[in-house]
Parts: sequence; structure tokens; C-alpha cells
Amino acid sequence: MTCPSRRRLLLVAILLALPLLATAADASEVFAPKLAYTGEAAATLDGGKSSGTAYAGQLMFGADVNLDAAFGWRGATIKAYGINRHGTNLARSSTGNSTSVQEIYGGQGTRLANLTLEQKLLNDRLVLEAGRSVANIHFLGSELCQYFQGNSACGNPTYVFRTSNFTWWPVSSWMADATAWVMPDVYVRVGAYQVDPTQAEDGQHGLKWSTNQATGWVVPYTIGWRSPASARLKAKYEVGGWQDNSTYRDPLRDANGNPALLSGQAPASRHGRSGAFVRFEQQVSSDGNGRGLTVFGAALKGTSGQLIEDHFLQAGLVQKGTFASRPQDSIAFVVTQQKYSDIALENLRLARAAAGGSGTPHDSQVMMELSYGIQLTPQLRIAPNLHYIVHPDQFDEPARQRDLPNALIAGLRIDWSL
Repeated sequence: MTCPSRRRLLLVAILLALPLLATAADASEVFAPKLAYTGEAAATLDGGKSSGTAYAGQLMFGADVNLDAAFGWRGATIKAYGINRHGTNLARSSTGNSTSVQEIYGGQGTRLANLTLEQKLLNDRLVLEAGRSVANIHFLGSELCQYFQGNSACGNPTYVFRTSNFTWWPVSSWMADATAWVMPDVYVRVGAYQVDPTQAEDGQHGLKWSTNQATGWVVPYTIGWRSPASARLKAKYEVGGWQDNSTYRDPLRDANGNPALLSGQAPASRHGRSGAFVRFEQQVSSDGNGRGLTVFGAALKGTSGQLIEDHFLQAGLVQKGTFASRPQDSIAFVVTQQKYSDIALENLRLARAAAGGSGTPHDSQVMMELSYGIQLTPQLRIAPNLHYIVHPDQFDEPARQRDLPNALIAGLRIDWSL
């Protein structure tokens, strides 16, 4: 068996070898390098479990290789990206809830996050992609997420991860998806992503490509409309959903239908969950140079399965360009509500009672973030931010005897890109 250090060397070798493909043509036409770093610091100012600080960082490196320019393979691109994630999580250490205010935490270590072949056909009206990747960079993602630090809304609405095995960056698995532009501004997208929970363990490297421990597939789909490139006010509207046939643990009951906390038996193993969503992004003002106000929102709802959340709501705005002297700065605000299911609340009530407490935790968590982005150079941006969490959830600490107090958190996001 290959040792972890040799696996990491193999990952680096794969990514560093890609420039050799550029020898057949002008390297600048063939090889588009990717190098970026994001850091997210956070500190509890009030409330939560305890005071504390945390810092999480992500280094992304890799390249897009244009196979048309290299070999004349029209419409084909290799996308190879590696990730190193490091640092700590304030939600785990201080706020006590299960939804982080540092969206880049998770999948710690160095790993291959993406290695796919993209093929465009029919004058780019059909785009196919397959290889090793994740669902959440192809579905339910948004470029507006770069203006926020919290994980309730970014990089995707957290509901989809809490009610399915939707695969997430940078934990890659086998996948394939297709996007078809059925009209100039209307598209249909569908994908299939293999679920392998062992890939998400800290220290995994993304090079374990066996399917032996896979538990099923998640299939997301979307129908969307995007405003024409010539539109003064940009917009995108989507409706879609997902079907997840992989296994998961029942949030409340054992195989006999009794509460697992009372019976002492393991939670029942279930198969099959699904959900649906609608979302939009609508620019409402523009100066003609890409700056202006965009409002956005989303609603997600489960449609089958035993789920810990009933629904998720999101609303926010991003103002690109603030003061006359700061045309590249931004102001952003988002608020989300996570509404828990009756079975999840019953399990929390039983856990609290078993620990000597009483009552039931609140039935929803509201998270808010206000951020100001400062563009220091074309490559470097910092964004101080404030978060307020109303009724922090108790899923990470179900045996708490009383509710966690509302939490006020200060953060700082740093983005640098090549």
C-alpha cells in the first residue's frame, strides 16, 4: 500500500506535470494556472458556549489545460485542482452550534479536489464533464459567496448537506454531469455524484479511487434562466432538486421503531432522501461597469426521507462599489433560517432529559452576517465581518442541559489570487 507521504507526492506530481502538455503550443494558450489562498479568522465577542478565537485557511493550486490549443481536441479542457485546508473551527470550540462561520473549514489536509475532463459540443450548447469532483461547485453555488464568510449560506445553502449526502468541496468522488442550453438563456443541468463518507475524513488525499466503500449516489438537477450577456441588470433564476439513494442514520429511531436514545440500540439505517429548491439573483441597479446592487434569495425543502431540518430560507444583498473613492469595495448582508424537523427536536429533547435537563431546544436557528470587502490590490481583498446567531443549535452537543445563548462573532476574510 502506498504510504500517505508518497500519495501526497503523487498528487503534487499530477498537478506539476500538467504544464508539460503545453509543449505542443504556446503555453499561455494551453495552460491556465490556478493559485489562490483564503483565510478566515473568527472570534466570539458574546454568547455561545465560551469566548475564543479560530483561524481556518485554504490554499488552492492547479490548472485548466486547453486540449484544443495543445492537441486540436476541440472543446475539451482538463481541470485539475489541489487543496490544502488547515486551521480550527470556532463553531466547534466556542459557539457550540453545528453551522460554522468559517465556510472553508472541513476536509482538512492536502488532497486532490478536482480532476475532470470537460467537453463542449454543439457550439457550446451542450457541456459534459466527468471524473473526480464534487456536487456543490456544479449545483447551488454562486459567485456571490465570495463576499461572505459564514457557512449557513456559502459556499452553498447548508440545508442540502444536512438533509442529504450532497458531496462538497474539497472531498471529491466519481461524478458526471451535463448542462444543455435548450434556449439561448435557458439551461437544464443534471449530474450524478458517488457518495463515499470515508473520503471526508481528515487527512484523506483524494487519490483513493476505489468504489468499495461507496454507499450510493446523489443526483442533483436544475432548470435555470440567465439574463443575456448584453443585459444591463444581470439575473439568474433556478428551480431544481436532488435525489439521494445513499444510506444515512435515522435522526430518532432504531430498527424497531423506538427512540434509539431510550433503547440503547444503534439508529436505524435508511436509504433515500430527496429535496427541492428555488433561488434567484437579481441585480436592481447598475453603473454600467459591473457595479451595483444585487439581491438574492433561496428556499429549500425536503420531499422525502427522515430529515433533521424541515426547511431553509435565505435572503441577502451585495452592493459592488461603495463610495466614490472605493469603486471596487463591497457591502454584503445575508440572513438565513434553518427550521428543524419534529423528529430532530424530539431526539434533542430526549438527549437533554437523559442529561438531567428539561424542555426542548428552539425549533430554528437564524444566522446573520454583515461584511465589508476592501479591495487592496487587484489580487488581494480583505473583508471584516460581523455575525449574529439567534438560538444556536445543539446538534453537536445534544446532551447540553440548557439552550446556548445567542452569539455575536467578529470575523475577517482574506482572499488572494494569482
